Amino acid sequence: MKLTKVYQHFERPKIDERDIEARVRQEILQSGITLSKGAQVAIAVGSRGIANIQRVAKATADTVKELGGHPFFVPAMGSHGGATPEGQREVLEGYGITEAYTGAPIKSSLEVVELPQEGLENKVYMDKYAYEADATIIINRVKLHTDFHGPLESGLMKMCVIGLGKHKQALEIHLLGTHGLKELMPKTARQILKHGNIILGIALAENAYDETAIIKALLPEQIEAEEMKILDWVRNNMPRLPLQHIDILLVDEFGKDVSGAGMDTNIIGRLKIYGEPEPDYPQITCIILSDLTEKSHGNAVGLGLADIITRNFYNKIDFQATYENGLTSNFLERVKTPVVAENEAEAVQIALRYCHFTTPESAKIIRIKNTLTVNELWASPQVLAEIAQLPHIEVTAEEQELLCAL
Repeated sequence: MKLTKVYQHFERPKIDERDIEARVRQEILQSGITLSKGAQVAIAVGSRGIANIQRVAKATADTVKELGGHPFFVPAMGSHGGATPEGQREVLEGYGITEAYTGAPIKSSLEVVELPQEGLENKVYMDKYAYEADATIIINRVKLHTDFHGPLESGLMKMCVIGLGKHKQALEIHLLGTHGLKELMPKTARQILKHGNIILGIALAENAYDETAIIKALLPEQIEAEEMKILDWVRNNMPRLPLQHIDILLVDEFGKDVSGAGMDTNIIGRLKIYGEPEPDYPQITCIILSDLTEKSHGNAVGLGLADIITRNFYNKIDFQATYENGLTSNFLERVKTPVVAENEAEAVQIALRYCHFTTPESAKIIRIKNTLTVNELWASPQVLAEIAQLPHIEVTAEEQELLCAL
């Protein structure tokens, strides 16, 4: 059976690629921040899969120098990089944020300073290098979280806590499950903004094609309210799969550079968090993962969101890194190993049996590269029959064979 290539056309507001550095500089200068000559400025960055992140990071460092400061980068990460200073430096450099490119050194440590708790049920921490600097600037993309939904999800507030608080703070928050993320993360961020030395946050947002659409520099007192507004924009501009009910979703690549959970849970409609309701859209009976990205460095956290993986995928898993990340978040369902098929053809065969089909022609099958690129997909005849007439759908003449061991 053949799959047909399909394009989904979404709204596409974006910043011209040639203007990224200029926009970062303009936003920082217009914020009105000032630096004393020679001030040590920590730039906190660490989230994966952000478009133009290395360019935004370098432009931030260059503008800090222009203002008279001496910038350096700190990996703002919880358990990434195996929760080691060396591993987190390596992850940052893997994003292209190197001293050679940015002209600013990386100072990586898991050491933290405890800040006033002031009645919070969890302790409050901040990266020691950042805290001891004269000022800190945080950079992060605002997007829907893969674990919960609320007025604040993934962005600068989260970066203050799970990022700048390092592994120690990540454990504090994640041990309390979604209550920690929904309720305590914003409160903890307010404490860090109050007692730390953060002078600016640079919020980024992307369109449905993962292109930079928003770059906004925010003063500490602006961060929470403005992040909520940006998150609303993201919700209204996010991509999605074209069907409510899908029998089999084939995902070519899965990994930390795609999403914190390997796949965007908002795209696949699965959370796999005990006590949390599953999303209504979409409903997918079986998900197959074909490959783990190189930039994941073996970290396959989130693989439990799938039903079947290939032997090729399995052989690339670093279980120590995967479990370190998964146990920090405390979502055990997500690190359970799915059925391992010897190859993709066998995986499709197992999936069809699971969905109670004897041939692939009867199944609604969609293939995507990853959950970042759902604007381009491959669809089975049953899917085409439902979506071909939708106004945002473009059906091409290009086809590919679906491998199946039946």
